[in-house]
Amino acid sequence: MHAIPERCAARPLAGGLVVPYVTLIHNGRAAFGALDADKALAAFRKRLCQICEHPLDERCFLLVRPADVHRGLSPEPALHPECLPYTRAHCPMLNGTATHYRRSPVLATHPAGRLCTDPSCPCPPQTPGAGPDARSGSPADRYEAWMIHTSNYRLTPAPDRADVPMGISVDVPVLRKRVLRTATLTPEQQRLLDQFKALLNGS
Repeated sequence: MHAIPERCAARPLAGGLVVPYVTLIHNGRAAFGALDADKALAAFRKRLCQICEHPLDERCFLLVRPADVHRGLSPEPALHPECLPYTRAHCPMLNGTATHYRRSPVLATHPAGRLCTDPSCPCPPQTPGAGPDARSGSPADRYEAWMIHTSNYRLTPAPDRADVPMGISVDVPVLRKRVLRTATLTPEQQRLLDQFKALLNGS
């Protein structure tokens, strides 16, 4: 169990866990796994850590999947080096506990398994991933943490909105790469891997 980082000492807790700055708070509850779009935007623009909300220091980490490398950006705000180990230890997607992406949106089962019935609630449109997602139910991707110097921190704007960042560019010098979790194999990939291992053991 990782101790709460000193930077997060003032952050609220939910179930004993630090509630990251960018986490959506819905009906007074933390919807872990759902980003508050406004807070994420503020974190991008102000160079804040997505966990503790403090300004980034000389170096920071970006969360990167293979698809992100292809797009050339990390779609989430950066983290302090001190906040990364705690996040990895407690985030199911980063620590490997979750082997697949959710089949339903975060808010479809939040809170207490009930859909949000408040028509004035802005949560659905403000929550990235709240709608249909091509990753829904698919095996989890490989996640890496890339350390960059904040002097190379560069936002990538949306094609139709130059004032709205889609993420942080990964096409910059990388100081260090750390594997957080490997990808979950599909049943067919696992079958082929098992066959390959059997061949090796039989030789």
